Formats: sequence, structure tokens, C-alpha cells
Amino acid sequence: MDLFEHHFQQREAREAPLADRMRPLNLDEFVGQGHILAPGRLLRRAIEADQLSSLIFFGPPGTGKTTLARIIANTTRAYFITLNAVLAGVKDIRESIATAQEKRRLYGQRTILFIDEVHRFNKSQQDALLPWVERGTVILIGATTENPYFEVNKALVSRSRLFQLRSLESKDLEQILQHTLSDRKRGYGELSIEIAPQANQHLIDVANGDARALLNALELAVETTPPDEESLIHITLSVAEDSIQQRAVLYDKEGDAHFDTISAFIKSVRGSDPDAALYWLAKMVYAGENPRFIFRRLLILASEDVGLADPQAIVVVQSCASAFEQVGMPEGRYHLAQATLYLANTKKSNSIMGFFDALDAVERELEPDVPNHLKDANRDKKGLGHGAGYLYPHAYQDHWVAQQYLPSSFQGRVFYQPSRQGFEAAIQTQLARQHEAQLAAFSEGFEGRESFTYGEVDKTSERWLQRTFGQVEKQLAQIRERIFSMASLERQHVVLDLKAGTGLLTWEAIRQVTEGGVYARTETNQEAEDIEKLAKNIINLRRPKVIISTLRALPEELSTQAATVKFDRILGRNVLWNEKDKANLFEFLPNWLFETGVLVLMETIPRLSQRIYSLISPDDVGHSLYSKWEEAEEQIYQSTDDPMFNWDVKDLELYLKDSGLLVDIELETSSNQLYISPGLLERWFASTTNNEQITYATRLGQTLSKKEIQTIQECLNRKLLRQTVSWSNVIACCLARKKNTKE
Repeated sequence: MDLFEHHFQQREAREAPLADRMRPLNLDEFVGQGHILAPGRLLRRAIEADQLSSLIFFGPPGTGKTTLARIIANTTRAYFITLNAVLAGVKDIRESIATAQEKRRLYGQRTILFIDEVHRFNKSQQDALLPWVERGTVILIGATTENPYFEVNKALVSRSRLFQLRSLESKDLEQILQHTLSDRKRGYGELSIEIAPQANQHLIDVANGDARALLNALELAVETTPPDEESLIHITLSVAEDSIQQRAVLYDKEGDAHFDTISAFIKSVRGSDPDAALYWLAKMVYAGENPRFIFRRLLILASEDVGLADPQAIVVVQSCASAFEQVGMPEGRYHLAQATLYLANTKKSNSIMGFFDALDAVERELEPDVPNHLKDANRDKKGLGHGAGYLYPHAYQDHWVAQQYLPSSFQGRVFYQPSRQGFEAAIQTQLARQHEAQLAAFSEGFEGRESFTYGEVDKTSERWLQRTFGQVEKQLAQIRERIFSMASLERQHVVLDLKAGTGLLTWEAIRQVTEGGVYARTETNQEAEDIEKLAKNIINLRRPKVIISTLRALPEELSTQAATVKFDRILGRNVLWNEKDKANLFEFLPNWLFETGVLVLMETIPRLSQRIYSLISPDDVGHSLYSKWEEAEEQIYQSTDDPMFNWDVKDLELYLKDSGLLVDIELETSSNQLYISPGLLERWFASTTNNEQITYATRLGQTLSKKEIQTIQECLNRKLLRQTVSWSNVIACCLARKKNTKE
């Protein structure tokens, strides 16, 4: 670079617009977007580690997409090339690829290709990029204000990680404004500027989350306002209003705003909020949305979200749509509003979705033949007996008779589940009774002699027994669903799993926090190895960070391995069972939570669980022994030394409150069918276990004699072996958050 070129670049930098001069140079200067750039978030870790894969940044203007790309250019060791899709063509892409190949061949250096406004490339231009991105010749970073799922080649999207940037919050814009006024090198720190509080707020409000709009308005206000006698520039509310346009309605009928607004409209109608529904309707009409498009969506909603709760809903909407065709705009707005208000205020039901359950069943479990009594009797009744056994409903009272209409393999399946809303409330009771009668008819063999075929396995009983064996798996799935429902994870959250040995919560968390991170605490090296083996199929940056530690040592381990990280969610299931010092566990947890962080625990309380003695009658062992047995088992649950039994829900609530958390605990009774297998009874009455845990028989032995325990065991074998019993547990569903968290 010669002297003249250097001088030209310096002058160009000084004369650049304020918004360009104030671009952050590194991540520490970057304001906003904490959901993807806070410490511990996936994108920040990738940038700091210089381990970027192809990325696409999308979001509204002025949120930092291009700035983020420049920061990556300043921090990466890779060669960085910038193109603007508005100006570049296939020739520029080929030149960039040639440069990337040369850098790799001569220096072994990677190349990052940043394409601004990537959605402006046509299909052939995007196709020209694809093979080089796929081979890794270049790492693509694209920036776009449009939704990449609609505007960018699907093949490129599938090979890139997408990060959505959000409109900046008011506090972010305030920080940018104050930094600009104080920066002496790039901003207005050399000038004396006084901004009236009303003017300051107006600039932030009308900027509407766009940092570029804010800085452009500030630049215009400062540059066009002469200083007073003391060289002070006064930015009044009047000056601010002249410097920035009034906020326009954000609505592009082919962009995100179109889809987001219609989504908000439909969700408001579905949620029975007529005020919100009218607001979003007005926004669409004001922006020039096609009314026929709105009516189409309302017609869909009338069946999908209302259905038989109000069978007149689709009639009303169709009538309004027909009236609109005759009247047109602007009077047709009355019909749009009427249809909207009717749907928003009527009863809702999505029971019609049962059709898709039936469709799924047909796809998965094809039935080879129609049941004989339902076949067409007009052609083959005499020769093949088709239709024999069919009961004609109109020949019976109320024009209905208990009869099976599903194939044999689907007996008992329910696809349509009416709600308790509106018209469907009457259907629900009627249908429930009919289902019960149909099942009774099936069990008594009303289907015909096929039900009494000998010499084959009873497949219905077998399926039922298999479901019984699978109760534990089903219950765990329900617990997992409940925990994640309470946690309400977002894509950018950082999560700590307090008990990751089973993987029950860890893998689901990884699936849900695609832009965040997961930390998994394990008790043993073996548990950690198991998780790391399973994580090999996941890209490096998304793998869980495994911490091998006891709960007592966890604070020290976190300080070492995640010193700057705070968690959005801390999750745990049955964390307390073997923890002796339970109060100590909760002392440190609040320190690792964000101010808006949440702790979610699902704890089965052994003290409130099913008692084994309650499974049989006192007559089976004698009232005297039964009384002693009952007393001995109850003593187990009152133990003060055993960490599994020396606590209940009141203790849990106290531990959490003492740690400074707001606590909400709900108790749920879980009732399942337990199969009493020989192995289960053996485990109950073993003298020791492989992991040297104290068994049920050992605990009873503190009060009862060996002979008495043997009598109890023999009774259970005689009365319950290979039987299923109802077994209940009490589960504490705990949600805790910091006291200064804003609701």
C-alpha cells in the first residue's frame, strides 16, 4: 500500500457514516443478542475457538449481522473474503473460490466467504456456491433480512447453522447511544452535546430495535444543529422528531412480517382473544393484505380449532366470505371483522385432529382385510358368508347397538376424543358410553367364533402384558415431558443436568437448545464415558460438557470448568435420594442461575410411596403378624439416618426457600401397574445386593424375626407372583426461581 492509498483509506474512515464508524470491533463491544452471544452460548464458543462451520445470520435490519461477520473477520485465523450479493455475480464467486483453493494449497489456510444480502443471489448463483461449501473449500457466512428457509437454497440451508438475530431492546439502544456520545475517536466524544430526556426516548422508541436507524437519526440531529455560544449542541424533542421518520408498519407481504403477522392473528383467534385478533387483522388490512387470503385461513381455523365444538362456525365464516365477494372493499371489512370475532369468541376444540391419528395408524399398521360382518353382503353373502353377523342399528332402540366397526388389531383404539366444549360436551358422554359397550361386546365374543379360536397365543392378552412390562419406560417419558414443559427451554439456553447418568434429560436438552449448551453432571467415570460415547455422533460444539463430581464438590468443579457460565435452566430428577447433606446442595445453585434462570426438579418422595404390606389382606398372614409387619415397614420410612427416607416435601420446600428462591411445588400421585415377577421378589428379600444396598428384607429384619420374614415372603409368592398390582408414588414437581426475577 502506497502513501496515497493509506491517506485515502484514513480519510474514507473519517468520512464514513456514523453507523459505520461505530461498528463494534470485537465481541466485548458488541451490544445485544445475548441469546446467541452470552458466555457459554454455542456461537460465542465457536467464534472464540475459531471453529466456525458455515453460518447464516438472519434478522431485522440494524441488529448486527454484518457487524458480527466483521468481528469474525477480526478474530479468525482464516482468510476472509467479503461479497455483497447485490453487486456480485458468478464471476466473483469463482474468483473467490480460486483464491480459497490457492490459500489452502500454498498455506493450508481456511477461507471464510461472507456474503451480505445472500438472499439476493439467484438460484444459479447459489448453486454455484453449493459444491464448494459442501467440500469445505470455503466456510460460508451469509447475512439476510429474509427468512432463509424461504429465500435461500435449501441445500445451502441444510449445510449451514442458522442464527436468528432479534431487534435490539431499548436498553441496548440506550447503551449504543451513550457509547456513541462518549467515544472520542469514532463518535461524538469531542463535542459537547446535550440530549433532552424526551428526545433521547423518542430516538430509541422510533428506531424500533434498529441500531443503524438510531445512529443515522443521531448523526442527522447533531450535524444539522448549530452549537450555542458555549459550543453546546442542544438536541431537543423537536429536533429528534425532525431527524427520524415516524415508525412505519413493518409488513412485507412476501417476507417474515407477512407470515409472522398472520401467525399472530391465527394464534389470537385460537386463544379466544378478540382484542388481539382485531389488532392483527387491522394491521394486515392496513398493510394491504389480500382479504381472500385471510378468509382462507379463517375457514381452515373453523375446522381445525373449532370443529364440532361449534358446527355453525364454518357456516358463519363461509357466509362472511361469500358476502365479501359481493360487497368488496372497503365495506367488506365488516365481514372480515364479523368472521374474526365469531371465531375468537366461540368454543374451541381440535378433536378433528383424530383423523390424522387414524391416517398414521393406517400407514403404520396395515390391516389385510375388512372384518367379515362389515363386508358387502350383496355379492358374496351366500357363497362366502360376507356380512353375516352384522347388526342393523335402526332395528334397535335409539338407532344404535353395541357392535365393533374397527379391525381386530385396532380394538380399543380411540382416534376421536371430543372435548368438553360447546356442542361436543354432549357428544363426549354419549361416545364414552358407546366405547364402553363396544369393549364389553368384544370381550363377550359378539364378533363371532373367531374370538374363540383355540391353539394360538392370545395376542390381545400378550399385548396387554407387554404394555404392563413397559410401564416404567412410559412413566419416565411422562416425567421427562413434564420437566421440559415446566422448564420451557429456548434454543439459546444454557442448561445444567444435575443427574445425567441415565441421559434421560441430557439428550432431550441437547435437541432443544440448538444454539445454547448443555452441562451434564455424572457421579462416576463410567457414566461420563457412556455419555461421551453416545455424543460422538454429535458435532463437537453441541456435545454436552461432562462434569464428573459429587453434588457436594460440584461448586468447585463448576468454578474450574465453567467459571464464566451461568445457567438459564438447572434440571434434575431424583437428585436428593442418596444425598446426605441436602441443604448444602441448594446453597450454591442460585449463584449459578441467571437472574431469569429457573430450577426444575422432579423428586419422587419415598416416604409417601406405596407400602408393600398394603398389597395383601391381613387374613393372608394373620392379623398379629400383619400388624407387626405394618409397624416394621412404617419404621423404614421414618428413618432419620437413611438419606432416601429422612425427608419429605416440607423439607424440600424449606431447603429451597432458605437458599433465597421463590418456590412452587405441586404434588402428583403416579399410579402404575407393577408386574410382580420372581426377580422382583428375589430383590426385595435378598440378604444383600450387588451394589451392597440395604434390601427390604434387611430393613424388616431390624424388627421382625427371620421366620416372620420368610412367612411374609411365602405369602407374597403365593398371592402375587406373576400378578399385576396397582403401585402408587408421590412426585414433587418443583419450580424455583430467584426472588428478584420479574414475572
